[in-house]
Amino acid sequence: MKSNQQDSLSADNGVRESGDHFSIQAADYATFRPHYPAALFAFLASLVPRRELAWDCATGNGQAAVPLARYFSRVVATDISASQIRHAEPHERIEYRVGRADVSGLPAGSIDLVTVAQALHWLNLSTFYSEVERVLAPNGLLSVWSYGSASVDTDALSECVTHLERDILGNHWPEGRTLVGAALRDLPFPFEELESPAFTLEAAWTLDQLVGYTRSWSATTRYVAEHGRDPIPDFEQALRAHWGDPASRRVVHWPFVLRLGRVRR
Repeated sequence: MKSNQQDSLSADNGVRESGDHFSIQAADYATFRPHYPAALFAFLASLVPRRELAWDCATGNGQAAVPLARYFSRVVATDISASQIRHAEPHERIEYRVGRADVSGLPAGSIDLVTVAQALHWLNLSTFYSEVERVLAPNGLLSVWSYGSASVDTDALSECVTHLERDILGNHWPEGRTLVGAALRDLPFPFEELESPAFTLEAAWTLDQLVGYTRSWSATTRYVAEHGRDPIPDFEQALRAHWGDPASRRVVHWPFVLRLGRVRR
């Protein structure tokens, strides 16, 4: 989940772009979020007629911007969180900017590909979509994707993650978080939509990596602020009871949804 883009409510779709939920844990976010499949970016690059300029909106730490730079001459990566931008991975072809989703500052008709990774649910869709229509070049592409709740390669470990996410932190997730994963398909998408192949999002993680991932959650930060207590040590202890060697790697899987669209001309 990347940082969200403005403090407003879209009257036509009810999706709130609330405050920045990820600046406090930006370092953990940069270290512990799963990497998107490399095949995804090769596929996206194959769909556009030129590869001059891509815009990665709500870039967070640049997780999508960096692989995009393998295919595009330039990438502009924007996020409302200055802290996230400070922790973003530098790249000679990426220009990181602090800014809102609906005020990109990009020239009209200049962008070949717009991407929004794990963040569309935070945006004011009506104003963001207007900006996309303004900046996309002819036959340019909007690509948005999202992943849902993690599962691990044993039922016992998956139950530990679910218990933390739903039972312990359930009331501390910001509004809009329920729209991740498969719920992305329910959001308005007023573009000429394209079919896409299925992509798999998974990682082989140690126990420490999975624990670090849960520390990067916005709900974890909110829980600590409200209760003055960190819920992660208890979660880590529960994991250890089922993990085996903590240095061994377990397969973590996230359901992954991709939507693609071109401006209706």
